[in-house]
Amino acid sequence: MSERTELPTINPPAGRIAIVADGNSPDPDDLGATAVSIALLRATGLEDRLVHYSHSCDLERVERISEAAEKERHALMQAACDVTARRWGGFENLTFFDAKWQQDETVRDLAAAINASTAENPLWIIEAGEPDIIGLALNASKKSKHKFVKVVTHHPANDDAGDFYTWQQIMDFGVEEVRIPDQNVHLKVGLAEWDWAKNHPDPRVQWIWIQGKIAENDDVVSFQKGKWDCSDAGMVLYWITGATNGGLTQGTVADVKEILLNYIEAK
Repeated sequence: MSERTELPTINPPAGRIAIVADGNSPDPDDLGATAVSIALLRATGLEDRLVHYSHSCDLERVERISEAAEKERHALMQAACDVTARRWGGFENLTFFDAKWQQDETVRDLAAAINASTAENPLWIIEAGEPDIIGLALNASKKSKHKFVKVVTHHPANDDAGDFYTWQQIMDFGVEEVRIPDQNVHLKVGLAEWDWAKNHPDPRVQWIWIQGKIAENDDVVSFQKGKWDCSDAGMVLYWITGATNGGLTQGTVADVKEILLNYIEAK
């Protein structure tokens, strides 16, 4: 990963973006994905287009993760949001919600973003976790606005994991499904592919690497060992590079690297 590649074309679609992530479930990959997603939006000058971010959207704890371990995850995810946003800047007017511990506030905030949608200003919801919060917000919002909502997904592990809503029930609200290939293919990689961030002199870049390393070092699951995983951030990469108008459907670590370092070096 020492060589540099071509900078991806930045060509976001019309509208705003909302991200609903988990991270409090057994898989800790949303730590790295959250940091990368926030940094990508800032690095491309699109931070003002992010109108909702919530984490820990897994509303029912499973036995695989203990109550104490899940509590740690909530704290880690909040830090991944708040510290990345502060260090990279530009998100001062955005609240990063804990979807499980602030469920009512989270649903109201996402419903308000849905209600502000129009044909010219649609809302793109990134489904980076279970779909329940999206379903609750759709249920709490105006039915007439649902046709202006697009839900981006890349993996049935999220779609089918809801405790209260199935994926079909989300579709039944009348939103548009935007499905891209599994982002784990190129964004769940060996640790060495992120050495460029680990060894970078800018602490903003090092901070991002730390989030993925925390997930790799998790003691609840073993399937992240040796991996640096920001797979859900692939949906944000797809959006900022064009979404349904030629966006990167299989983004890579090299694409993330070029966007972030281009921003860092220009400052």
